[in-house]
Amino acid sequence: MARAIMIQGTMSNAGKSLLAAGLCRIFRQDGHRVAPFKAQNMALNSFITPEGLEMGRAQVMQAEAAGIQPSVLMNPILLKPTNDAGSQVIVGGEVMGNMSAWDYYDYKSQLIPKVREAYEELAAQYDIIVIEGAGSPAEINLKRDDIVNMGMAKMAKAPVLLVGDIDRGGVFAQLIGTVMLLDEDERDLVKGLIVNKFRGDRAILDPGLVLLEEKAGVPVVGVAPYLHIQVEDEDSLTERFEGGGRPVDLIDIAVVRLPRISNFTDFDPFESIPGVSLRYVRNVSELKDPDMVILPGTKNTMEDLRWLRQSGMEAAILKLAGKGRIIMGVCGGYQMLGTSLSDPEGVEAGGSMRGMGLLQMDTVFSSKKTRTQVEGVFTQMGGALGALQGVGFSGYEIHMGEPVFAGDTHGLDQVTDRVTGTTKQDGACSGNVYGTYVHGIFDREAVAKGIVSAIGRAKGLDVSEIQAVDFAAFKETQYDLLADGLRSSLDMERIYQILEEGVGER
Repeated sequence: MARAIMIQGTMSNAGKSLLAAGLCRIFRQDGHRVAPFKAQNMALNSFITPEGLEMGRAQVMQAEAAGIQPSVLMNPILLKPTNDAGSQVIVGGEVMGNMSAWDYYDYKSQLIPKVREAYEELAAQYDIIVIEGAGSPAEINLKRDDIVNMGMAKMAKAPVLLVGDIDRGGVFAQLIGTVMLLDEDERDLVKGLIVNKFRGDRAILDPGLVLLEEKAGVPVVGVAPYLHIQVEDEDSLTERFEGGGRPVDLIDIAVVRLPRISNFTDFDPFESIPGVSLRYVRNVSELKDPDMVILPGTKNTMEDLRWLRQSGMEAAILKLAGKGRIIMGVCGGYQMLGTSLSDPEGVEAGGSMRGMGLLQMDTVFSSKKTRTQVEGVFTQMGGALGALQGVGFSGYEIHMGEPVFAGDTHGLDQVTDRVTGTTKQDGACSGNVYGTYVHGIFDREAVAKGIVSAIGRAKGLDVSEIQAVDFAAFKETQYDLLADGLRSSLDMERIYQILEEGVGER
């Protein structure tokens, strides 16, 4: 059975996911077979494995850092919020159903065997498991039948490194307060403290670290810097969402920040292209006059379309479409572009509503969920992005609902389902309006570069110098930078010692 170490945080967005990924990379570089694990993830950013099973993207990112293929064993429970008080519950990669927050809280103890089974199967395959917690272990109202923080640490007999975010302020209160609120047997599991996202002169911080160790009774094993790297962010907390007002570059792409946005990592490849501004916009004043508008995925297409309409964003986007701007929808955003959406089974909001009318397509929701990986090629690209004709791509589909086409709308591409082996048409285009169900469609260099080059040519720019990157290779460089930053700031000798000693006495 693998040795385990666990990263817990004083709050959400303290940096657990990134630190876990960094440790995965360091252990891999040091010659160990390492895998990530998070018992329960609440996120709208999800991924489909080659088997057609669904898991959180944070563990996919950590698996990439570890140099291994992602598996649902790494994230046995995924909660995808459907509203402020309920979530779709996914267990072992399969949809179990929707539950209110209270119903799930009351039910989760029944999932402990599933968590244990997944963890033990994973631990039998690797040397080290890096476990990530969720939120804070000091949420005293949620401690009963905990399966993701101290409950998981006890199950795996994993020593805990507790992380606090100094960038938000109050890091000493965060760390000391969290330790004080733990039960005695839980405090015994905490073997090290990490101050994360530090900027400035370390010498000014050192006196506080001495007092921190005295009051918490736990050694500080590192002060991690604020790292400027491009890796996937945690759902809804990403700083990318604050960029609606950032300066517009030569080529401007605006992603609409829907209230229930999902899989916003689809658009990360554009951020690595010089001369391109990728902005997440929440209102008409931030939208401005972009070259391309992207409607992203969403966990509730109908409710987010209603928001789009009420906020005035729909009217603004329709106006841009009338001016010939490129409009592209992915998954739920694609469904919004059609003429109507109907939900006879009450999968989302129920009933029916008018779509944006930019694609002659109706969407009918059903309880059947499409989950698959695909390989495809653009076959019917017209309009401004016609140069993408014949370009290949890969990705995955996660959606509930199928299109019914009418009028002159035609398929955007042809995809082969990697799970079933069948080939089908995907997406639609009409003029400069495009839609697809494929997440990750921009990851290949030829696709992202092709879109940016097409926009540049239409604006009369010299596109010969436009350079994109192979996004998979680019991410590898970022994981190495992450590992380098953590090696230089964490006491890795002490962390290896903690890993070897396990949960014995400090």
